[in-house]
Amino acid sequence: MALNSVKETFVHPTEGTFEATAGDATAPPVDVLISGAGPTGLALGIDLARRGVTTLIVERQSTLSPGARGTGVQPRTQEVYDDLGVLAAAQAAGGVYPPTALWEDGRITRTHQMIARVAPTPSTPYAEGLMLPQWRNVQLLHDRLRDLGGSVQLGVALTDFTQDTDGVTARLTRPDTGVRTVRARYLVACDGGGSTVRKRLGARMTGPELAPGHAILADLRLDGLDRDHWHRWTLPTGGFLSLLPLAGTDDFQMLAAAATAEPDTSHEAVRDLIAAHTHLTRDHVREVLWTSLYRPKAGMVDAYRHGRVFLAGDAAHIHSPAGGQGLNTSVQDAYNLGWKLGQVLRHGAPDTLLDTYGTERRPIAADILATSTRLHRSGSLHRGRDLHQLGIGYPDSPLTRELRTDLPEGARTAGDRAPDAPCTTPDGTPTRLFDAFRGPHFTVLALDAPDLDTAAVTKAAGSTPLRTLHVGGPTPDLLDPDGHLHAAYGTTPTVFLIRPDGYIALAAPPEEATAAIGGALEAYAGGARVAV
Repeated sequence: MALNSVKETFVHPTEGTFEATAGDATAPPVDVLISGAGPTGLALGIDLARRGVTTLIVERQSTLSPGARGTGVQPRTQEVYDDLGVLAAAQAAGGVYPPTALWEDGRITRTHQMIARVAPTPSTPYAEGLMLPQWRNVQLLHDRLRDLGGSVQLGVALTDFTQDTDGVTARLTRPDTGVRTVRARYLVACDGGGSTVRKRLGARMTGPELAPGHAILADLRLDGLDRDHWHRWTLPTGGFLSLLPLAGTDDFQMLAAAATAEPDTSHEAVRDLIAAHTHLTRDHVREVLWTSLYRPKAGMVDAYRHGRVFLAGDAAHIHSPAGGQGLNTSVQDAYNLGWKLGQVLRHGAPDTLLDTYGTERRPIAADILATSTRLHRSGSLHRGRDLHQLGIGYPDSPLTRELRTDLPEGARTAGDRAPDAPCTTPDGTPTRLFDAFRGPHFTVLALDAPDLDTAAVTKAAGSTPLRTLHVGGPTPDLLDPDGHLHAAYGTTPTVFLIRPDGYIALAAPPEEATAAIGGALEAYAGGARVAV
């Protein structure tokens, strides 16, 4: 969702330094230059920092992104946040979406649950959307980045770049101190729907036409409404005005769609909108904190990679906000690209591994673009499990190999998301698979396959971080006393290779597993070219 900020009132401290004092200066080279410090750029920075990849993150704004904007963190993104070490803080700061209250003639006439409530299961511990204002989301990601020793240089714009076979040379501009040049092996554009990097590449976005219109967003504080409902009024124009109490704050988010003929995002206009279309008066609005104008637009680029430059998040695809998919898809772009950059830069994987970023992520964005466009055009506001992104997988990826045959219908296969499962260590200590997966490593999960040659697999991995877990057999690492693990992964003896981003790269019968998994790990460690 691309929003043009009109009034910004949140203030965050500037960090980082800008060493050039006049003219051109050359900064030390880095592995990855990230342009943009929204959720996409920060998530990528976190993933690279824990892999020991040197990064420089620049953000043209003088503050981190303000405004609640997109508030929904979908279940799959919560799993990503769990792995990145952000989820506990996000859960503490966020909350669930309340039921929607429909208002007529100054009273609530009906309530309904617009965001479906879903109970967690052993394989899906995060089962429903988490409400988290985007400014808080960005703040928490930034805090985690700093915990890992990273930083953001605010008020620094990437204004131009060139690339060659070895890397990218970028010009960074800061108004008060001039221009400097930085050299990076790769550049990742996380700079939003108006991406400077995308424009410099000449990469066009194409997509469906959405009916012209506009919506006004505002964060505000007001009196006269309970915080137990998401309040909504239908407007004579056919649009609506809603006021959502933002979890973890004293604020509300206003969304006014098709409320006026001409957009006006001034603070006084926001007060007038509320007074005109609700039972509240202008005086009920104590403070308008931030406003923004949204015009519907949808599209995506043809290629996510251009030599040494990658497009991610809104720089690669923009969606209608319907369904709350944009931020989540963007964070998962970063999560897909991060481990691949780590393998290439730190563990000798071939550069062709990076081609699979676009191969895997562009079809996902295309599907989500179609879904969000359908919801936008229908006007439907119900949000169910189909938007949780837990069913996303990469079965057709060149990195995916399913070597078993005669699988039962519904079996967990290569390319699928690797689910969670409560289990125990041999001494009976409770644990779960997500605890074992957490971190920048591959995981070999040997399910009732004691003959796997762990030493050979470890040798094939080289410097690639690898954790091997045996379930069952004479010397298990994990026990499955309640059957949750076998329910999630099947009862047939199998060895799974699970990628650092939580997807099954390979599934093999035990008799083929040592050679197959060893070969796959050798490719990730530079022993073979990755075919795309």
